[in-house]
Amino acid sequence: MPHASPSDAATAFIGGGNMARSLIGGLLSRGADPHTVRVADPNAPARDALARDFGVATFETADAAVDGAGTWVLATKPQVLRGVCEALAPRAAQARPLVLSIAAGITAAQIERWLGGDVAVVRTMPNTPALLGAGVTGLFANARVDAAGRARADALLRSAGPTVWIDEEARMDAVTAVSGSGPAYIFLLAEAMEAAAVAQGLPAADARTLVLQTVLGAARMLVEGDEAPEALRRRVTSPGGTTQAAIETFEAGGLRALVAEAIASAARRGAELSAAND
Repeated sequence: MPHASPSDAATAFIGGGNMARSLIGGLLSRGADPHTVRVADPNAPARDALARDFGVATFETADAAVDGAGTWVLATKPQVLRGVCEALAPRAAQARPLVLSIAAGITAAQIERWLGGDVAVVRTMPNTPALLGAGVTGLFANARVDAAGRARADALLRSAGPTVWIDEEARMDAVTAVSGSGPAYIFLLAEAMEAAAVAQGLPAADARTLVLQTVLGAARMLVEGDEAPEALRRRVTSPGGTTQAAIETFEAGGLRALVAEAIASAARRGAELSAAND
């Protein structure tokens, strides 16, 4: 059976997990035609759910899904990505697609090499709030990605939230450390605040409500206003008041240095993962 000619309008997702679902949902909510979205997943219940929820075409194999698609989104687990790419290399040579990867710790050069070379690759690092359309994504394009390819990649990832383009791929480890892993830092702070509130005698349910709404409200002030975090902090910290007492305790405990050390550790681990997958 002859293969279809690739269409820039058709997008193939290799892997139909949560992040792929969030991107598919975002694309469709922005007016994409479900018939232009193709998804490969080896799990039959997952394929059934994708077809039922989004009306997209689903396939058991990646080779079938990419047939006729000009954009490929690699959304598999990082540890299986090399095998997936090497199996698709003949198709990549034929179709010359724009390839997007959301796999953590895998470089654009690795993906291009596994796909046989001479491939336009955009490496992306979305984070888990993308599942709510509230994420942020760092992107790096190799030299083979033209302006149209950048625009296509940006439009796809913007369906999950704002995008930030990175000029040097080495900085993607910092993106991973700050925004990719960053939601867990906020969750840890919320967890610690809840425990402290309970220790101060508040009922657990009340402690959770107070902490979660505080985190949400502070985030909205940061995002919806035009003041820097430092300015907002100063504005809500009255001299000699309760907030100042807490801030001074954080500073005395080395919070800033600890945050810097944690992010540096995450960035180093990202580089190690890339090397391990080479």
